[in-house]
Amino acid sequence: MESIGVPFPKNQPMRIHSSLWNADEWATRGGLVKTDWSQAPFTASYRNFNANACIWYNGASSCGRNSSSSATKTHSWLSEELDSISQEKLQWVQKNYMIYNYCTNTKRFPQGLHFIFNSKNR
Repeated sequence: MESIGVPFPKNQPMRIHSSLWNADEWATRGGLVKTDWSQAPFTASYRNFNANACIWYNGASSCGRNSSSSATKTHSWLSEELDSISQEKLQWVQKNYMIYNYCTNTKRFPQGLHFIFNSKNR
C-alpha cells in the first residue's frame, strides 16, 4: 500500500483496541440485523492471544538485525502472504460469516469509495 501513497505504521508502537457502538443503521446489512440490547452488557476477551512482535522503545526495535528474538528469527508476520489455500479459506469465512464490508458500502460513501477500497489496490 505504501507504493500507492498509503502510509503503513511499521516503525511505531501499536496497540489492540476494540469498542462496541450502535451501528444498527450502517453496519448491519442496511439495518436488517438489529442489536439485541437486552443482552447487555456485552463482554469480549482474547484467549490464548500471543503477539509475535517487536518492542519499540526510544526509536529502536527489539528486533534489530542482530537480535536473537523469536520475532526476528521468523519474520513471518512481516513478509508472508497468504497462499492460495489460505486465500480460499479466508474467502469462505468472509462469505459465510461477514455481514458487513466497509469497503463496499456505497450508501455510506455515495460520492464513491476511496481508492484504498478498490480491489486493484489491495
